[in-house]
Amino acid sequence: MDQKHHPLNAPAAALAVALLVTGCSSPSTRPSETPPAASPVPASPGAPPGAPPEAPPPPARPQAPPREIHLSPAERSLVMQAHTLLARGDIDAASATLDRALRIEPSNPLLWIELGRVRLAERDAHQAEVCARKALLLATGDHAAQAQAGRLLAEALRAQGRNQEAQELDSRPYMH
Repeated sequence: MDQKHHPLNAPAAALAVALLVTGCSSPSTRPSETPPAASPVPASPGAPPGAPPEAPPPPARPQAPPREIHLSPAERSLVMQAHTLLARGDIDAASATLDRALRIEPSNPLLWIELGRVRLAERDAHQAEVCARKALLLATGDHAAQAQAGRLLAEALRAQGRNQEAQELDSRPYMH
C-alpha cells in the first residue's frame, strides 16, 4: 500500500489543516521572548493623568468571635474561699488562696482581677495596677472581662492619684 493513501495519515492531515485554519501555533521555546506584561491597575477616577496606580485594598481581616472566659469549678471554689477570707479581714490568706488558683490557670484574667482586688484591699495600688493590666491583656475578646479589668485599673490609678489616666481609661470602648 502506498503511503499517500495510508489511513493513519488522514488524522495527521486533518490536525495540520485544523491548526492552519484556526491559527493555533505551538508555544515558542525561544528564551529571548518575554510574556506580555499584565495590564496596570488604573489610577483612581479623580487622580491626575500619569498618577501612579492605586493599590488594591488589603483583604478584610475576619473578626474573632467574642469569647466568654469562665472559672473552672476548682478556681471558682478558691475564689469563693478568698472572698470569705477577705471578708474576715485575712488578706494574707486570701492572697495565698488566689495564688493557688493562678497556679491552676495563670492565663485566666478573672483570677488576675480577683488578685488585683485583694491588692487594693492591702492598699497596694501599684500591684493592683499590675494585676489589672495583666488581666486586660489576657481578656482579649471577652468584653465583660475587659470591662472588669478596666474598672480595676481605673480604681488602682485613682488610688495612686493618677486621675487623668483613670479618666482617659473610662472613655475606652471596652469600658461601656
